[in-house]
Amino acid sequence: MVLSTSAHADTFCRDNLPPESEWPEFLEVPGLRYPERLNCAAELVDVMAERLGPDRPCLLAPGEAPWTYGDVRRVSNQVAQLLIDDYGIVPGNRVLLRGPNTPWAVVCWFGVIKAGAVAVSTMPLLRGGELRVIADIASVDLALCDFRYVDELRGADIPGLRVVEYGDEAGLAAAARKPESFTPVDTAADDVVLLGFTSGTTGRPKATMHFHRDVLAIADTFSAHVLRPEPQDVFTGTPPLAFTFGLGGLVVFPLRAGASTLLVEKATPEELADLIAEHGISVCFTAPTAYRAMLAAGRAGQLATLRRAVSAGEHLPAATWHAVHEATGIKLIDGIGATEMLHIFISAADDDIRAGATGRPVPGYLAAVLDENGAPQPPGTPGRLAVKGPTGCRYLTDPRQEVYVQNGWNITGDTFVEDTDGYFHYQARNDDMIVSSGYNIAGPEVEEALLAHADVRECAVVGLPDEARGQLVSAVIVLHDDVVGDAAKAGELQQFVKQRIAPYKYPRRIDFRTSLPKSATGKIQRFRLREGRSPDGPSPDVPSPTAPDRSGTSPSAV
Repeated sequence: MVLSTSAHADTFCRDNLPPESEWPEFLEVPGLRYPERLNCAAELVDVMAERLGPDRPCLLAPGEAPWTYGDVRRVSNQVAQLLIDDYGIVPGNRVLLRGPNTPWAVVCWFGVIKAGAVAVSTMPLLRGGELRVIADIASVDLALCDFRYVDELRGADIPGLRVVEYGDEAGLAAAARKPESFTPVDTAADDVVLLGFTSGTTGRPKATMHFHRDVLAIADTFSAHVLRPEPQDVFTGTPPLAFTFGLGGLVVFPLRAGASTLLVEKATPEELADLIAEHGISVCFTAPTAYRAMLAAGRAGQLATLRRAVSAGEHLPAATWHAVHEATGIKLIDGIGATEMLHIFISAADDDIRAGATGRPVPGYLAAVLDENGAPQPPGTPGRLAVKGPTGCRYLTDPRQEVYVQNGWNITGDTFVEDTDGYFHYQARNDDMIVSSGYNIAGPEVEEALLAHADVRECAVVGLPDEARGQLVSAVIVLHDDVVGDAAKAGELQQFVKQRIAPYKYPRRIDFRTSLPKSATGKIQRFRLREGRSPDGPSPDVPSPTAPDRSGTSPSAV
């Protein structure tokens, strides 16, 4: 593949793309032939403002006046000009963004992209150490940060990092003095536009690199063919914009359709249901746990305005699908995506849905179930899910590229079964990733945080099945001699982890044991812990010192 002439003066991203020989196969999809020069921010904001009128509502937030498409165009233009004039940003520079889901966060994201820079969005709950790693991998020296979240960022001691606040009356005041018109940088369709970070089984995050054309491709495949939004739709949901699930569902898809989106900083399922009713929401993106919780809270009636409801981030059980359908008439759209693929690539809607199945490949994508040697598995046989399409995995300088991409396929790390009708059925994750309430949590990262405590000698973290969250982050801990493993110690360790890494990653269940099951070579046998077995056989029937903690500490509080 011959890349177009880049607009990036800072060539960091192109210099750190994996060798083309390690790229997946990218499929040519009819209708997805984009021009060689393309700035996705201009397409999503400026083009839509011209086409539908600048007074059309675009970004909404509870208790705030709506931002129109004209407002978003004007302020993103001013942010772009500010970045260039006052901070010397040149095309290709990486700019870190930190903050919850707000209109200001979206406008800053568009401003970064219009300036030709590369957006590096981060979760607002990340701690200083996590932010430091991301900034180092992405080589970031400028951050746009919600004024309420600057302390952790400034305290991270990231070398050379300049922090610009937004969101209060003084935040980005200098941008308001910039011209309202701005010509977006003439980026190439295959210039990198964003670095999406995803955790790996080693705990060290990987930066996935996506192009301007990729951002439009996810809207022109899953959204156009499965979701099928309409200009009058009002979107909302709980996934953070730093997750590509949230970026697509709450920004890219609504704006590509000329619709509006209600951005919610955080909401319990009950609060989300009330917001859906209050604002007449027609399209919702959240995890299965949230839909279950809304029903349990007696909020089915508040979902009456929903036309589309997407469930992703974790497996959607058939029982949950049926419960929602029986209570509301809504046919939940299940889907599986990946940060490496940017968004959903297997799904189904309306009469194509089969409860319990994830769906079929989204138009534009191919999927297969492969064995360990890369050969297709017959229908009904479990194997590794492999996918290819117009988007795909390109890690920034990471040897795990060769693990994720094999023989042109993106190997997602999931075990699936394909039936005789071409529907794909989720079985399990086939690595050490824990998927809890729709959030990917690397067990080794939690282990590292626990091992930093002086009382912990050894530990292993696994995901155990949980009806409410899909999987429960569970730690098996061996304490040093003379340290008592009781409920108080478990609570202390939970709080310790919350202070070191994002709070939603903490172990909600802790078991204290005298040893961990290991192989002859000394490797911890986590599969035995998932099966509830002790080093010498089944674990004694002894309750955990702490029952699973249901406190609302995940980013979406679901």
